Amino acid sequence: MAVTNEIFSPQEYLAKGGFGKTLLQVKKNEGIFSQGEPGDTVFFIHKGKIKLTVVSPAGKEATIAILGAGHFLGEECITSDQPLRTCSSRALTPCVLLRIRRQEMVRALSEEGAMSRLFIKYLLSRNTRIQADLVDQLFNSSEKRLARTLLLLSQTGRQDMPLAPLPKISQATLADMVGTTRSRVSFFMNRFRKQGFIEYSGLDRIHVNSSILSVVPLQ
Repeated sequence: MAVTNEIFSPQEYLAKGGFGKTLLQVKKNEGIFSQGEPGDTVFFIHKGKIKLTVVSPAGKEATIAILGAGHFLGEECITSDQPLRTCSSRALTPCVLLRIRRQEMVRALSEEGAMSRLFIKYLLSRNTRIQADLVDQLFNSSEKRLARTLLLLSQTGRQDMPLAPLPKISQATLADMVGTTRSRVSFFMNRFRKQGFIEYSGLDRIHVNSSILSVVPLQ
């Protein structure tokens, strides 16, 4: 009897649907899930940008993150005992997502070491980013926090790689993420534009230039 050694590929697993998995086309501004809903699925972002928001008991909404291709979404249904969504998510751009039922995600993580390693690596990366965000809020000026946010939204801070244009995003949303006022964001954006750190194209899309690394280099 011939023995075949099939190697599990997380990339292939996440690239297509199948048992417990569904590929979704999500329109711009379409909601994916809402705060307070039962959390029984994990999403993997193939394409597009997703905004995460939370609403306080007083009704104030704040943007806590913007995720892009290669990120997981709603993973707290796997990593904690929290049965309800702790935030809401909405597509900033047209998106392609892989929706994975919780039971299937648990099975893949339990039985496939490669998938488990990929997921753990992602969680560690997210944790490191959250810690860096906290340090940023505690020690950096609002101008530096805005520069860092723009770089992160462009997906890379390396000067040898092109920065991706940002999806259309309001200054109010940037203010939420930076922790300052919209007027301060407007002031700094105008300064960045004059200094050549950013450019605007049609529909006010923002292009971030690598020269902004002189304001706040990414490690």
